[in-house]
Amino acid sequence: MGLVIKCLVILVRKASIVYKFSGLMFLVILITVSVLLTLANWQMTSTFETYMEHQSMHSSMHQPQEQFLSSIHDSLAWVGAFILLVGLAASYLLARRVTDPLRKLSAAAEQIGAGQYDTPILEENSDEVGQLADSLRAMTKSLKDNQVMRQRLFADIAHELKTPLTVIQGNLEGMIEDVVSCDKEQLSSLLEETIHLKRLINDLRDLSLAEAGQLRIERQVTDINQLAIHVTSLLQPLAEEKKIQLLLDTAELPEVFADSARITQVLYNLLTNAIRYTQHEGKISVSTQIVLLNNQTWASVCVEDDGPGIPEADLPFVFDHFYRVDLSRDRRSGGTGIGLAIVKQLVEIHGGQVTAKSRVGEGSLFCIYLPIGTSDTMS
Repeated sequence: MGLVIKCLVILVRKASIVYKFSGLMFLVILITVSVLLTLANWQMTSTFETYMEHQSMHSSMHQPQEQFLSSIHDSLAWVGAFILLVGLAASYLLARRVTDPLRKLSAAAEQIGAGQYDTPILEENSDEVGQLADSLRAMTKSLKDNQVMRQRLFADIAHELKTPLTVIQGNLEGMIEDVVSCDKEQLSSLLEETIHLKRLINDLRDLSLAEAGQLRIERQVTDINQLAIHVTSLLQPLAEEKKIQLLLDTAELPEVFADSARITQVLYNLLTNAIRYTQHEGKISVSTQIVLLNNQTWASVCVEDDGPGIPEADLPFVFDHFYRVDLSRDRRSGGTGIGLAIVKQLVEIHGGQVTAKSRVGEGSLFCIYLPIGTSDTMS
């Protein structure tokens, strides 16, 4: 019996709550039956011996029989009361063992809800309560990371908006005080800063709408090859300034049901990003092809460069807001840091996906995958 109880205790500590309840109830029943049999056997033996003594001393059988039955009833009453007390104690201990961790988790959840993300969650069991604690721990980490990212996002937005505004303000104040000449070159510089500021605000608006699922997408039958040719031709002069060889390799693709303006924006962001980070006299390849991925046919567009590449530790974060691999880069050499974030959101809105592969010193490869189909299959 000791071995059985030991096994049940181990089961109660490590098993599911269902098995805990079953094991504890079985343990209570086992103890109850054992106690009942032991006490009943002891009481009946003792009472029967007393009965036999009375029987040998008295010729009348009536009184000893009544005493025997009365003793049995009293014994059962005491055993029943004892069983009730044991059951009450076992139920209380069981309830405490189940509710105490839940109470602690509830208190931790309230503190986390109040923004105290460093609240310790100590429950380490492998049962349902332990799984709940693990989920709460993961949620807390996610909330903490999101808070850090949100604070960083606000700081980055403030920095990106402050820079052009400071330049514009300084030049205008200098013109008013006749410190800065109000010539065509200076006005062109101010116009450039204004255009950059407007582009940043538009990107932030598009990104926020895309993440909220409210960005308007006007899907229509689209030739991806034509979009790739158009964007490549548009950015050819920018590549020639750095003497970058810009190659285009298109495969025969079926038409895709997509927003041509948004996909053009995606390809523009990918290609300008590649040109920005590719060294002088480098090479960039743009290719299209049909790809079978996850038992589905996709139209893919890949942009590959032979630039400095991206470290493996930074690769998972390249599509985050304002993320730059080289933090020392300013906004002119490194862009605003939200181009790839917009790429990811726009591609996912179309039901597609985007991937990034890179090796330091060997360049980077960015690919977008758009599902091939009509308006019926995309709806």
